[in-house]
Amino acid sequence: MRATTLTASNGAQMLLATGVVLLMSLLSMAIFGVKVAGLTLPHEAASDDVIDTTGQVLEVVQPLSQARMDLWMDSGLAPMEAAQLGIDTVHDDLLHHGEIRGVEIKLTDIVLSEIDASTIQVVAELGVSDGEAMLTYDVAFTLNVQSS
Repeated sequence: MRATTLTASNGAQMLLATGVVLLMSLLSMAIFGVKVAGLTLPHEAASDDVIDTTGQVLEVVQPLSQARMDLWMDSGLAPMEAAQLGIDTVHDDLLHHGEIRGVEIKLTDIVLSEIDASTIQVVAELGVSDGEAMLTYDVAFTLNVQSS
């Protein structure tokens, strides 16, 4: 094969590399355009997982936290410590349950305050999301300290 200035120069390789980079950029822009175009599709009733899950969590978070706190108090812990451990285990269970369902469930900014000797208030932010939607909801409920 005869060597020419075109095959021996680095300019041709640089031109080829530039073409590949340009092609990849155009491809990524096309994919983004298709995703944005999908935002105008009509609402699917089957994709209400975030709303349904939020409602289900709001129904069970207080009774479950109360049961967990009572369990820890029966083991001999102080009310505030039992409430903190109870809400932490509820959070862990919700996170795991959400992973199984394909929905992320988190309790963030959890604040426990003792109102009186028999009542503990829990305030938190509930976040539920899937691949398409995210919902945050402020949660507040009370836990009753059972006298032993």
